[in-house]
Amino acid sequence: LLVAAPNEGIEGTERFLSPDKNRGLRAVRHFAVGELVFACPAYSYVLTVNERGAHCENCFTRREDLFKCGKCKQAYYCNVDCQRSDWPMHKLECVAMVAYGENWCPSETVRLVARLIMKQRVTTDRTPSERLLLLKEFESHLDKMDSEKDEMNQTDIAALHHFYSRHISDLPDDQALTELFAQVNCNGFTIEDEELSHLGSAVFPDVALMNHSCSPNVIVTYKGTVAEVRAVQEINPGDEIFNSYIDLLYPTEDRKERLLDSYFFTCQCTECTSKSKDKEKMEIRKLSSPPEPEEIRSMVLYAKNVIEEFRRANELLEMCELSLEKMGAIFADTNVYMLHMMYQAMGVCLYMQDWDGAMSYGEKIVQPYSVHYPAYSLNVASMYLKLGRLYLGLEKKTHGIRALKKAVAIMEVAHGKDHHYVAEVKREIEEQK
Repeated sequence: LLVAAPNEGIEGTERFLSPDKNRGLRAVRHFAVGELVFACPAYSYVLTVNERGAHCENCFTRREDLFKCGKCKQAYYCNVDCQRSDWPMHKLECVAMVAYGENWCPSETVRLVARLIMKQRVTTDRTPSERLLLLKEFESHLDKMDSEKDEMNQTDIAALHHFYSRHISDLPDDQALTELFAQVNCNGFTIEDEELSHLGSAVFPDVALMNHSCSPNVIVTYKGTVAEVRAVQEINPGDEIFNSYIDLLYPTEDRKERLLDSYFFTCQCTECTSKSKDKEKMEIRKLSSPPEPEEIRSMVLYAKNVIEEFRRANELLEMCELSLEKMGAIFADTNVYMLHMMYQAMGVCLYMQDWDGAMSYGEKIVQPYSVHYPAYSLNVASMYLKLGRLYLGLEKKTHGIRALKKAVAIMEVAHGKDHHYVAEVKREIEEQK
């Protein structure tokens, strides 16, 4: 009987030491656009509280007929098998949710870390999520943490003790927890659906091995709680495999700032060096007298600081509209900071069920998005998808089908032709015929 070596690696790829980036992943064979490079099951994961009842806690399947846990009545499952399989993790919260009632409020990161600790206790061997990188090898960048991040870390540790110490005997000491939270903050992933709605948080060690580029050659999508990595550019043997860690809408300076703040490195990818898209992204209105650089700078600052926390949705919509008016004095409609604001406004319209409002924002966003983002982008696909579904709801059938087909074209590459999301959208198109 042949027993697989504990580390059989990932076929077609290898872990290597990249020139300046520590370790990374590179291809040892050719991958075509749309080809699956590898899949990675979550090491640990948690469904977000807002999606309870809509998705199974265990496998993240979205369906109408889930049944709930009889004890806490807050976790929902496909069937008894899913419930049983989730119990080792759910039991950390089941009794506590009942006991604390309204006061049960650990952050999603805290919930994920509690599960990680439990998983580490019962795991002795390398897991299928760690074919190339072990969880315990994660960078924590503790030396680079500022006091604000450190404080958030301490708050999380306190919450972990508060909500979980009864259910996890002898939690690791504070130093170990500080490191674990820092590792999760740098290496964790958010799982999103086809419209980029947040479904949960997870840890995928092998996916975390990939370094970042603002012109990535792969995209990560999710099938249940499994991450799938597909080529979105031709990849040749010897090429490094790059994922993007951030939203690529913004200009270079902005992206570099985000990467430094969240991941502690200065990006030197081809896009950050060439800045090839910055001019378009920062399009200024055609005015009789062009604005001063200082004016532009302060408008960008304003755009970044516009508060995204809101008390009532209609107040936020007003705020978005006012901001768009203010920025529109010097920014063109295709400027990424205008688009960012329109996207916020569209979200509020959807929340308020103002379908016409959402549609008119979506129409303004979708074209510039396809210019600013890379060729295959989940942001572009999800915008076509939202817009297509809005059109169909508003009985604009031809527009709807056209938008959904554009979404499918991207999704077939990013999610793969056999993904259930692709099948669902195709079904929506067929139903219109």
